[in-house]
Amino acid sequence: MANEAVIDPAQGGEPDHLGRRRFLTATTVAVGAVGAGIAAVPFIKSWNPSARAQLAGAPVTVDITALQEGQRLIVEWRGQPIWIVKRSKAILEALPTLDPELRDPMSENADQQPAYIQKDSPELRSFKPEVSVLVGLCTHLGCSPEMVAEIRPEPFDPNWKGGYFCPCHKSRFDMAGRVFQGVPAPSNLVVPPHYYADDNTIVVGVDPGAA
Repeated sequence: MANEAVIDPAQGGEPDHLGRRRFLTATTVAVGAVGAGIAAVPFIKSWNPSARAQLAGAPVTVDITALQEGQRLIVEWRGQPIWIVKRSKAILEALPTLDPELRDPMSENADQQPAYIQKDSPELRSFKPEVSVLVGLCTHLGCSPEMVAEIRPEPFDPNWKGGYFCPCHKSRFDMAGRVFQGVPAPSNLVVPPHYYADDNTIVVGVDPGAA
């Protein structure tokens, strides 16, 4: 009798051992459900773009609404700094005068920019004349050049008309990222693939045809 449950028919009861069994079963199910919920968190997170995926080349969307003339906005794509610069009218007027001093004024090296940039504006190297988009790494050894946008004499160039100066090995680029002759950098700064989603939104990392 010690192992038998006592039932009270008047109360519609059930054996004590059956009650305990149902409680333990329900508790086990509940614990299993909680465990499944915890396991699902990293799984669901894996559906979102990871830092590794972004480093591999996930597109970056940039709002340039607040970008003022002469200013530079820096974002990151594929672990590289991307410079978005709004060029002044004076800078745009100065660019064609620099052609004789440049190694590749018409951006003929296909590795320097997407074909649609070279075709449409080889000297400006941009969709819009006033907005430049460049990878901010010197093509010599990968240092990050300084932006020296003012048109005024500089110690490294008394006839400076604005551009980028690399402090590592003295390479110089104009405000279109075109490299000067006689410097260590072998080619122009790279223009990354990009397009305009609207007048004030640039998507870096995607060609227009793939948008």
